Amino acid sequence: MIDTHCHLTFSQYDGAIDAEIARMREAGVRACITVGTTTADSVRGLAIATRHAEVWCSAGVHPLHSDEPIDWGALRACAQDPRCVAWGELGLDNHYATPVRATQLSALEGQLDRIGRWSAEGLRKPIIIHCRKAFDDLLPILEASGLPRDRFVFHCFSGTPDEAQRVLDFGAWISFTGIVTYRNAPEVQEAARRVPEDRIMAETDAPFLSPEPMRTAKPNRPAHVMLVARHLAAIRGADENAFLSRLDANACRFFGLPVA
Repeated sequence: MIDTHCHLTFSQYDGAIDAEIARMREAGVRACITVGTTTADSVRGLAIATRHAEVWCSAGVHPLHSDEPIDWGALRACAQDPRCVAWGELGLDNHYATPVRATQLSALEGQLDRIGRWSAEGLRKPIIIHCRKAFDDLLPILEASGLPRDRFVFHCFSGTPDEAQRVLDFGAWISFTGIVTYRNAPEVQEAARRVPEDRIMAETDAPFLSPEPMRTAKPNRPAHVMLVARHLAAIRGADENAFLSRLDANACRFFGLPVA
């Protein structure tokens, strides 16, 4: 198993990276991707990935950090490193009033424009999308970007089954966190049943969203992706071992990671 989305750069893991990697191994999780949220965060993520063979990283600016300065040269330099396997996370977040829409759009469109130009120069990577209450706004923007639709993954899906279908019809992938294990999230569970076997992934979004039965545990950790994966297998009525192998294969194919 691979945790396709966590944040090892966050303060909850200060001085504890080695311990988290040990917990991953014990749980059967062989790798994780620490995802960038700002320029500086992306640089820190690359430093962690460079030091630890079990960690990969991404480079991008989260919409809730879109009011912070973006060092485009630093983001590109991160992406040029082989330990960096994706752009993002980037997108739109309508849950919070700030940063305001214009600021979020500027950061999103700036990233998509540069990703398009850098991809044309050979720097091609998949794109991790943050979409919170923003499907109507975000999908047309991604379509207009002209970037390959099957290279987007909507991470931490928390929408409705109909919104999941819109993402699938668009051509993107969908990834689920511990939210899918919560009893008060039946729509997310139904959405998870709809995703084709070859376009679904699992993640933790650690240090947030600890899955059941560890929901009260703080922080969440990459090792817990096994709980998310097993719950996905159960609600889909899939053979657990076969489904976990499929999730691993999907992560390797989407992010270009080494096969176990």
